[in-house]
Amino acid sequence: MQRRARNAGWPLAAALTFCLAGLPDSGAADTPLPSSPTRETVSIPPPPDLLWEDLFFDVQTRGIFEDSKTFVDLIPTQPAPAVLEDYERFAESPAYTSDAALRSFVEEHFRTDQAEAHAPLQEGQPVIEHIDALWPVLTREPDTRESRWSSRLPLPYAYVVPGGRFNEIYYWDSYFTMLGLLESGLQERVRDMANNFAYLIEEYGHIPNGNRTYYLTRSQPPFFASMVDLVATFEGSAAYIRYLPALQTEYDYWMEGAETLAPGEAYRRVVRLDDGRLLNRYWDDANTPRQESFSEDLATADESERPAVDVWRDLRAGAESGWDFSSRWLADEATLATIRTTDIAPVDLNSLLYHLERTLAKAHALDSQHDLAREYRQRADARRQTIRDVLWSEADQAFGDYLWRQDRLTGTLSSATAFPLFYGIADAEQAAATALTLEQHLLMPGGLVSTLNKTGQQWDAPNGWAPQQWIAIEGLRHYGNQRLARMIAERWIETNLTRYREEGKLVEKYNVMDNQRAGGGEYPAQDGFGWTNGVLRKLLTLYPNAYDRQAETASRVSSSR
Repeated sequence: MQRRARNAGWPLAAALTFCLAGLPDSGAADTPLPSSPTRETVSIPPPPDLLWEDLFFDVQTRGIFEDSKTFVDLIPTQPAPAVLEDYERFAESPAYTSDAALRSFVEEHFRTDQAEAHAPLQEGQPVIEHIDALWPVLTREPDTRESRWSSRLPLPYAYVVPGGRFNEIYYWDSYFTMLGLLESGLQERVRDMANNFAYLIEEYGHIPNGNRTYYLTRSQPPFFASMVDLVATFEGSAAYIRYLPALQTEYDYWMEGAETLAPGEAYRRVVRLDDGRLLNRYWDDANTPRQESFSEDLATADESERPAVDVWRDLRAGAESGWDFSSRWLADEATLATIRTTDIAPVDLNSLLYHLERTLAKAHALDSQHDLAREYRQRADARRQTIRDVLWSEADQAFGDYLWRQDRLTGTLSSATAFPLFYGIADAEQAAATALTLEQHLLMPGGLVSTLNKTGQQWDAPNGWAPQQWIAIEGLRHYGNQRLARMIAERWIETNLTRYREEGKLVEKYNVMDNQRAGGGEYPAQDGFGWTNGVLRKLLTLYPNAYDRQAETASRVSSSR
C-alpha cells in the first residue's frame, strides 16, 4: 500500500528495549512492599506506534487531534487485532483520504480514559480548602487493567495525577505533590505514592517518566530518594531500610556502564570526564519521535541539519529532564532544532544523584552494611567536589550545565542553579554568590523565572514553575538566607493567589514577569495542578502571614466590585 511505503521513511522503534530488572530481596523490611505479579502474569502491550502501526502514523501525521497525546492515551473498545483488521479495510476504502472519516473511525473504535481534574469551586473558597478538595479529584484508584491494550501501566496503590492532559502518575511531579499531601494530613497517600514508585522500579528496573508504555524508555529527575525522606518524617529511619532495594536498583539504572567507561566517553546516562571523574546526563533508550509528540518531533527534525535520529534522541532526553523544553538544552539558546541534551551534564541531575548516593550511604549504614555505606559516602563526596569544581562558574557566580565534550559550561543561567543549595552541596561562598545571582538576575515580580531567554519554550522566560521555587526557597533556608527565601515565597504565593482569584483554579505554570496567563511549549497551560497545589500548600504553612495579607487583599477587591 502507498501508506506503508510512506511510513518506511522513519525508523520504527526497533530500539525500544525495556529494562525488566527485579528487586533484590531485603530481609530488613518492617512493612513489606506489595508483592508484584510474576513475570508471567505481567502483560503489557507494545507502545502505541508499534501496536497501532499505520493507524498510529496516519492519526498523528494528519493532525486528527489537536494534541498528539490524545490518541496514545485512548483505550480500544475491541482487541487490537480486531481494530487493525477493521483499519485495513478502512484504508482500502474511498473514505481513507478524509480526515473527518479517519476521526470517526477512531471515535468508533476507541474511548477516552480522561477523568475530571478540577474540583467545583465554591465562591470565596479559601485556596487551602480548594487544594484539599482537589486531592480526591486528582486521585486515581489502583489500576485493574480493564483493557490489556491500554497504554497505561497498572499500579497497585492509589496515586495522584497532575491534572489536565496528564492523567497518569509522573515521576518528578509527584515529589512536589507529596509535599502538599503531607501538609493536608494525607500520610497514607504519600506512602502509597512511594510504594507505587518502588513497584515500578521492581517491575521495569527504573521509574519511567510516567506510567505509560510509551514512557518506558526514559525516566525523569530522580527524586525517589527525596520521597523516601518524606516517608521517613512519619515512619522514621525504618523507611530507608524498607526502600533500600529500590534505591539501589534506581542508582544502578542511572549508573549503568560507569565501571568500564573510558575517560572522555559516555554510555547511556553516565559520562566520564577526561580526568576520570564521573557525572551524569539525561538520555532515552529510543531515538525515534516521541509517541505523544509525534508530529511535533517530525517537524523539529525537519528543521535541523543534524541526523533525525540524533535530534529525536535529544528531544527525548530533554523530556527525561522534565524541562521540556528550555534554552538550557539548545545550542543557539533559541531554536529547538539545535537541541543537544545528551551533550550536557546538568547541575540538577547531578545534585539529585549526589543525594541518592548520600541516601544509599545512610540506608546501608542503618542496615549494618558498613562497607557499602562507606563506599557510597565516598562516591557522594567525590560527586560533591566535582559539582563544586566543574559545574561552578566563577564568572557567572552560579552553578550551571556542563558541555562534557567541549569541557566548558553552557553559559545559560537557569533556576536549576539552586539545586546545589537544596542538597547542601555548595560551599558557603558559592551559596552566598548563588543567592545574590538568584536575587539580582532571576527573581521577578512573580517569583523565580526559569531562564532569562524568551524562546517560546515553556521552561524559559517569562515562565516560572512550582518546583523551581521550592528548590530555591528550601535551598536558601538551608544556608540561613531566610530573607531571600521569604521574598521568593511571598512573590510566588501572590502570583498563585492572584490567578486563583481571577480564574478560580490553580494551573501548571505561571508568567512571573507580568502575571499574564503562561504560555509557550507544545500545549496550553494545564489546570489541576498537582505540583502547584503541593508547593503552594507547603508554602502557606511555612509563610502563613503572606496568605493572610493576600486574603485581606482579596476581601478588599471583592468589596470594591
